[in-house]
Amino acid sequence: MKVSISEARRRLPELVRQVRKDAGATVQITVRDEVVAELRAALPEPEPGAAARALLELRKKLARKGRKARAHDVSSHVKEYLYGPKGAIR
Repeated sequence: MKVSISEARRRLPELVRQVRKDAGATVQITVRDEVVAELRAALPEPEPGAAARALLELRKKLARKGRKARAHDVSSHVKEYLYGPKGAIR
């Protein structure tokens, strides 16, 4: 739905209720028939630590499939992996 900015100012509470009710709804706000903003439902925030837990689960799952683990911990040797054993490669 396209709405002019002056109409959006007058109907803002109604538009917010509409977007809250239908999460897929989008209201485009126009200035001189040019879309300058959109009003839509906010995306739910992931819970803290969800990405880390997912990565750990993936690591466990891959380890069960018989993949070999690294001989040493990459994170303790990051600079060596990035820049080589003698420092920056030039």
